[in-house]
Order: sequence, then structure tokens, then C-alpha cells
Amino acid sequence: MPTFTQEQATQYDSRILRLVPGYELLHQLTATQLQATLADNAHILVVGAGSGKEIIELAKINPRWQFTAQDTSRDMLDIASSKFAEQGISNRVTLHYGALEKLKHKADAALCLLVLHFVEDNGDKKQVLKSIKNNLNKDATLYLADLMRPETQFERDAQLLACAQLGLGEAGQQHMRNQLENEFYPLDRMRFSELLHECGFSSPPKLYFKALGFSGYVI
Repeated sequence: MPTFTQEQATQYDSRILRLVPGYELLHQLTATQLQATLADNAHILVVGAGSGKEIIELAKINPRWQFTAQDTSRDMLDIASSKFAEQGISNRVTLHYGALEKLKHKADAALCLLVLHFVEDNGDKKQVLKSIKNNLNKDATLYLADLMRPETQFERDAQLLACAQLGLGEAGQQHMRNQLENEFYPLDRMRFSELLHECGFSSPPKLYFKALGFSGYVI
């Protein structure tokens, strides 16, 4: 699981907007589906909750939803905790620092947005997905968005151009290219579907968001 510390944590919310084309639309589309499908007393697990921005936005949609904010970065959860207190929603959010396997609360939906491509497909991705599955109620839904393997030879170049248009500087583009080539672990669609099946998700993933190399699925 990714762990963002110190400056990475404090600057995450501003940087991510320059790294993922359609970032805000992804979250908007995810939120509307949750709004359409969940009851007022629903509990939502957010994997890699980071600074807590998505929980704050979801909490505004329904004042009765409860949340579990999980992250492996203490710095990120500290930022999230402060923001939850400022928004007056701390009593609606359970903070969980560390591995998903230690969670005990069953959720009615889970969000795993832009997390899994940081995790190697050496058994670690499977462990994350199995842990999510184990923490979902029957018929609960997983919303998963991730960087996928490129489907065209020019897709990664197009991603970098899009990031530049969003304000990412030259140094940031070079760093992003290195990450795309050497530090991320994207899957192709076949392996993605296979891995979900291995982890107990019986329904095929349904695409609801696509922006160059990033795809969002409801499962």
C-alpha cells in the first residue's frame, strides 16, 4: 500500500489534480452512484483514505452515512483527522491506521480509488482485494479506480501531455514518466478480472470511468 509522508502528504490534494486527468469527475461519478444505491444508514469503507477529502464530500451528500478511513500513512490520517474535526464529522468516521486485515467492521460499500497500482502483483494485490472483500457485507459494492496497462502505444505519452496541460511542470513530468515506467504495477483488463475472481468477487467489473490510462469499475 502507498505511504505518503510529510511534504508528500501535505501537498497531495493539490498535486493529484495535475496527475490524474478527470480526477474530480471520477469522484463525482462515484459519489452519485453511492447516492443512488445506498441506504441512509450505510457504512462506507474508504481504502487509502489519504487526506480525507472524498469522505468530507460524501459526508455532505448524506448526513447519516458512516465511514471507515483506512490508510497506511500516519501523516495522511493525521491530516484527515484534523479536517474531519473542522467539518464536525469526526463522530461519523472511524480511523484505521495499518493493514486492512485487522479491520472488524463490515461495510455496505467500499472505495479503492487510485491505490492498487502502487501494489505489486506478487500476492500483495490479492491480499488487499481479499481483505476488502472480507470487510464487505453481502451484496455490497466495490468502486475501484486504477491506472491500467496502456492499450495503445501512445497512451502514456498522451497522459503526460494531459498532465502538462493540467499544470504539471517539466520536472514533474519527468518524475511521472519514471513512475509510469518503473514504479507502478498496472494490470491489463484480463488479469484484473482474473484477480477479482480469485478474491471472491463473482460479478464482472463494469466500467464507469475512463480517462486515458485510468479506469474506474464498479464490482
